[in-house]
Amino acid sequence: MKFYYLIYLCFVFVSNTFAQADYVNDNVMHYSDWTYQPSILSVQLHESSFDANPAVLELNSGNVLELSFDDLDFDKKNYSLSFEHCTANWEPSNLMPSEFINGFFEANILNFSFSTNTIQKYTHYSITFPQANINFTKSGNYIVYVYQDNDKEKLVLTKRFMIYENKVTVLSTLNQAIGNDEQYEKQHIDFSLVNSGYEITNPFTDLKIVMTQNNRWDNAINDIKPTFVEPTKLTYSLDDKSTFNGGNEFRFFDTRSLRTYTERVNLIYRDSVSKYHIELKTDELKTFKNYSFYNDINGSYLIKNKDMVGNPDIEADYAWVHFFFPYDNAQSEGNFYVLGKLTEWKTNHTNRLNYNYKKLGYEGKLYLKQGYYNYSYVFLSDHKKGGDQTLTEGNHWETENDYSIYVYHRQRGTYYDQLIAVKRLNSMRK
Repeated sequence: MKFYYLIYLCFVFVSNTFAQADYVNDNVMHYSDWTYQPSILSVQLHESSFDANPAVLELNSGNVLELSFDDLDFDKKNYSLSFEHCTANWEPSNLMPSEFINGFFEANILNFSFSTNTIQKYTHYSITFPQANINFTKSGNYIVYVYQDNDKEKLVLTKRFMIYENKVTVLSTLNQAIGNDEQYEKQHIDFSLVNSGYEITNPFTDLKIVMTQNNRWDNAINDIKPTFVEPTKLTYSLDDKSTFNGGNEFRFFDTRSLRTYTERVNLIYRDSVSKYHIELKTDELKTFKNYSFYNDINGSYLIKNKDMVGNPDIEADYAWVHFFFPYDNAQSEGNFYVLGKLTEWKTNHTNRLNYNYKKLGYEGKLYLKQGYYNYSYVFLSDHKKGGDQTLTEGNHWETENDYSIYVYHRQRGTYYDQLIAVKRLNSMRK
């Protein structure tokens, strides 16, 4: 019996080791936001006019996306990027690059700078696209992937982005959910597609609707079918699938200064190897608290540095940020995670919280660049998909949330999904 128990322990240890190693060292491409090298941090992809904008462009609009990241190896590497077109389900669409790009299919990342006035040394890389010699010709989902030394097997990171066309009009309303206690906890979206002048042969098979909340993909809603079909209008209503938990306003902390104690910071210090540490004040559980509005940036973050007057891209330092919230008993069938754009909206070993039996609560830490951050705590059950905020944040129908409706269409005779409309709406702004 003792022998089998030892075998079991070895199996668990090896399994956990590989599960963690997969996050940073697995060179099999993931069709999601993913980082493959542990030295790569602060990866951002956004519409270039504002750092918190989503990575979504209108086809041939003239706008560009900006991709940036830091390499803590603090050297000069040869990084390149390339693109892949994806289906509405974020799987390879099998289009050849020549079928969705005019010009070059790859580009070298030439813009880089070394950090200055920082304890943590790093190299900051950035690039914008489309460019004069890289133009996308088709709408849909895309993956941009960065690799090293012109070797596509040396993956560094992958990021999702979308390019859309305005071929149909989306009309939408967002309301309190109806029925039982859901009216106090959830938000429901009804919408319709007006497709005059654009042919949709079979909306039940040719269309795919995806809805996201605050640009998250772990709780995205899809497979919504029209309730009423008219010659030039499709109505989507009375469907429980288009209902989201309201959640709560995001928690926040401000590390723009490593000299000043801001509202949520309890302690700032440097360890024996001079790394900065920031201990946040103990977070309270919001599960049963009344809703209270305050402005947030819906889970995003902004890289800023108040200690220096120069460029925060290369003068913002890094610090270990420590999180803690009290919880009477450790959960046995799941784990808690810090979630937000700061963790690429993922739940993995880097942002999983551990239970401290002495302090009776969950704690963890993340190595983050100076800035202003939003975050929340979610529970990921061993038996369900997607993080749930109910146990830590509570749900309120009044919560301010951003929503996006993506309309994909696969025309008869084609073999890829077009993104024919994107609709953005906010639960407070009508």
